[in-house]
Amino acid sequence: MLELQKFKIKGKLNMLLQKLNLCSKISPQRFQFLIKHLTQEFSNRVHGSSYAHRGELRKAKRIVVKLGSAVVTRGDECGLALGRLASIVEQVAMLQNQGREMMIITSGAVAFGKQRLRHEILLSQSVRQALHSGNGLHKEMFVPALEARACAAAGQSGLMALYEAMFTQYSTCTAQVLVTNLDFHDDEKRQNLNSTLQELLRMNIVPIINTNDAVVPPPEPNSDLHGVISIKDNDSLAARLAVEMKADLLIMLSDVEGLYNSPPGTNDAKLIDIFYPGDQQSITYGTKSRVGIGGMEAKVKAALWALQGGTSVVIANGTNPKVTGQVITDIVEGKKVGTFFSEVKPAVPGPSVEEQTEMARNSGRILASLHPHQRSEIICHLAELLTERKNEILAANKMDMKMAVSAGRLPSAMLKRLSLSSGKLSSLAVGLRQIAMAAQDSVGRVVRRTRVAPGLELEQVTVPIGVLLVIFEARPDCLPQVSALAIASGNALLLKGGKEAANTNRVLHQLTQEALSQHGVREAVQMVNTHEEVEDLCRLDKMIDLIVPRGSSQLVRDIQRAAKGIPVLGHSEGICHVYVDADADVDKVIKIVRDSKCDYPAACNSMETLLIHREILRTPMFDKIIEMLRIEQVKIHSGPRFASYLTFSPSEASSLRTEYSDLECCLEVVDGLEEAVEHIHKYGSSHTDVIVTENKETAERFLQQLDSACVFWNASSRFADGYRFGLGAEVGISTARIHARGPVGLEGLLTTKWVLRGDGHTVADFSESGSRKYLHENIPVEQNLTGH
Repeated sequence: MLELQKFKIKGKLNMLLQKLNLCSKISPQRFQFLIKHLTQEFSNRVHGSSYAHRGELRKAKRIVVKLGSAVVTRGDECGLALGRLASIVEQVAMLQNQGREMMIITSGAVAFGKQRLRHEILLSQSVRQALHSGNGLHKEMFVPALEARACAAAGQSGLMALYEAMFTQYSTCTAQVLVTNLDFHDDEKRQNLNSTLQELLRMNIVPIINTNDAVVPPPEPNSDLHGVISIKDNDSLAARLAVEMKADLLIMLSDVEGLYNSPPGTNDAKLIDIFYPGDQQSITYGTKSRVGIGGMEAKVKAALWALQGGTSVVIANGTNPKVTGQVITDIVEGKKVGTFFSEVKPAVPGPSVEEQTEMARNSGRILASLHPHQRSEIICHLAELLTERKNEILAANKMDMKMAVSAGRLPSAMLKRLSLSSGKLSSLAVGLRQIAMAAQDSVGRVVRRTRVAPGLELEQVTVPIGVLLVIFEARPDCLPQVSALAIASGNALLLKGGKEAANTNRVLHQLTQEALSQHGVREAVQMVNTHEEVEDLCRLDKMIDLIVPRGSSQLVRDIQRAAKGIPVLGHSEGICHVYVDADADVDKVIKIVRDSKCDYPAACNSMETLLIHREILRTPMFDKIIEMLRIEQVKIHSGPRFASYLTFSPSEASSLRTEYSDLECCLEVVDGLEEAVEHIHKYGSSHTDVIVTENKETAERFLQQLDSACVFWNASSRFADGYRFGLGAEVGISTARIHARGPVGLEGLLTTKWVLRGDGHTVADFSESGSRKYLHENIPVEQNLTGH
């Protein structure tokens, strides 16, 4: 493919030059020079194919990082932004130490030199003032305009010394390379430059490249990049060098998030995630940045030139404190940062995640305005479809199961979650009908009604949260459950399921949209099937109102860490305790401990620590507990106090705050209720904790003193489940201290708004006397629904 591309280019080039030779009086020497020069130029520009998708950027071996003036310089354009520069150096060094070949094209010599020269001028003026002060002369100190080339000459050495000092902290060596136009236009100089850079990279040295601004002519902004690209700005230099050095990736850092379809800051300006060469006409460019000379138009032209030469390009923000700390490494990891330039446009492009979110929000608002019985009808229709089309669902699930088993990557607990059956679908349908009943009294319910003053009534009304993003692993039954809860609460929904259940999820989502079509809100529930990483979805803080991760504790922790300004409803860990009191009944203990630990050990509500009252040790009850755990093949890890009672004890727990998620648990001894509560508060995760006792007073103290989302007396921890609680289903379990706690059903997906109805005669009066005319009279809420 590559050879064919080169052959076609050379053929067209020869035809063009033949015509040029016939139509003009060009000397043979000049003609041969053009053939050699342009052939070499185009040969360089087709060194390979650029990456088609962001995920492929992980494979990039040779990377050029271009630092724009706005990234390197401070806001006053006098001196360097040291914090940003240190972060960039750290990321480049880390990638270099991974075995990649890194090159930096940097601005900053002029700004650094300006700072130094200003300081010298002011110091010189202050000395002269001191010498003439005896004569009564006093002049205002001012700094004359400084010529850029002089600033560059004064600042270049200091800039390189700073880079060298920073990279030394990471045991990384650097080298300075200054270039001019001649180094690219003259064949011999260009080959020498190429040879030098190749040798530096071979020796694991990071070349730091800049134009020799001390000698170059004044730059020409926004120059067109035709033919042999100029290096009149660092954008052009970066593109020229990236292609010359056959780089895999060019990262251009500026002071904007990337390329927008219209100038950033204008109404409806949207960041372009992926830019294709044919999309130039859809862009309206704004003014250039506060420093530098290129502007976004020059960046795009340089980026497209590099892309044509086989180098992938990303334009991103290098000044935003929220992303600067990882922008380069995030790009190399394939995350959705900035604008990615790609030559490969999908044959049938689907909507982007942003477009899907917008569609869901718009349709969700219509969903929220439906009458409650209409939302109930949608859910009931979905329940009917689950039973009517069960053969289609089970066939898709069989495909997923077959692929998962053959791949051999899923543990048995995950395979159990992935598997669907007729019985599971029937239970799902029953749960959905329960949710449909609850939907009759959800959105628009008046929580409180108050007469603030004569002719002025205030209502607090339930409303949807907005747009939900639910991320779940190999658990397809989650899809209709969460969809039903979102429909009942009037929320728009984005679903991101695990690839292990791709076929089942696709069928279930189609059925969900079919049910939604009954009342014209098909787009309210969207399935995200793009290549975006979960972390990329978590960056949509302006579009998504709540993230709900459903899956392993690791998944929940990853989402909580990745979320950028979006609330996350979830539990970081499920460290559940069962405390066996001295007054416990042995039969109840055996049943509760067995069910809590052995029924489904991978669940977040399974027991992880068994607390035993000291008086139970060396009793028949204790022996029965240990024997039951042995028969169930539960591996026991001893807590430090339990180990102290034994001559030969099981392996000691590495931590008393461990979620085993398997047939393993920690066993520890406590002196009584107070010590059990203290232990749970110290090592628990506020998920679900249980006491087994026949002493009612002890049980009530446990229930009152313990601060967990779910607290049980003589019941298995496995009851911490939305279906068991009669919620129909749960969107997840929350251990947060605000909003919903425990299994989160329909009520947990609602918030409230205040509605004030007045007659237009009463005005707000914030004076002390004005407060007396307000009644604050509570009115009985006779009619709960406001008419939504």
